[in-house]
Amino acid sequence: MKKPALIVFLFSLFFIQTSAFAKETPAKQLKAAIIIDDFGGGSGGVRDFLEGDIPITAAVMPFSEKSREHAVWAHKNGIEVMIHLPMEPKKGKRSWLGPKPITVDLSTQEVRMRVEEAIKSVPYAVGLNNHMGSKAVENEQIVRAIVEVAKEHRLFIIDSGTSPKSKFPELTKELGVPLLQRDVFLDDISSSSHVRQQMIRLAKVIEIKGSGIAIGHVGITGRICSVGVFESMAEFRKRNIKIVPVSELFKERLLNQNLTPK
Repeated sequence: MKKPALIVFLFSLFFIQTSAFAKETPAKQLKAAIIIDDFGGGSGGVRDFLEGDIPITAAVMPFSEKSREHAVWAHKNGIEVMIHLPMEPKKGKRSWLGPKPITVDLSTQEVRMRVEEAIKSVPYAVGLNNHMGSKAVENEQIVRAIVEVAKEHRLFIIDSGTSPKSKFPELTKELGVPLLQRDVFLDDISSSSHVRQQMIRLAKVIEIKGSGIAIGHVGITGRICSVGVFESMAEFRKRNIKIVPVSELFKERLLNQNLTPK
């Protein structure tokens, strides 16, 4: 065989093998988790999300009038439930935290007790994230107590990202508790067009990382958030991004550590 013909033959063989390998290794499924905070309180957007066809994750405020009702409603409809644990911020009204928040003046035992009570307040919870908390998440003693209780109840943690100095990453790693961090806030500006823009931002993050987490809210502006999220679904389908419960992003780690809903 002449040299040019041999080169063509070898190139063709390489191309065929590469194509076959590509067919055997499909592209990794892109995944998005959309956590909606503040269930248990106001009604705006609640029915939209809990009766909708998007598998959001419902983060429920403990100790609220409708904490149990919303958790049961979500679970009944196959929606994953988390505890939206109120924690002390650097700024803001104390009333925004609701009853029994985690504040930095509490002892370790008091923090543990409040987390235990929060878990009892929200049935079917498989994890927790922080409500506000820019001050409390920077306190090692406070965060350690929360992470220890989460480990005892086999709960994962989502750091809502209210402070770059959060102790959650360090202490969850030390204590072996699964942790992920929020990538995008959806409704920090109250308009459905902004929510759609933030959903596109989430999609771009996912196309780089393979997965991502967004946080939105029900309540006063909940209807705006729900409209923006639902209107973004066509774009997510176009980009082949699947919406999943947040625990799906932990899947291998959850199985390895035998974490199951309580």
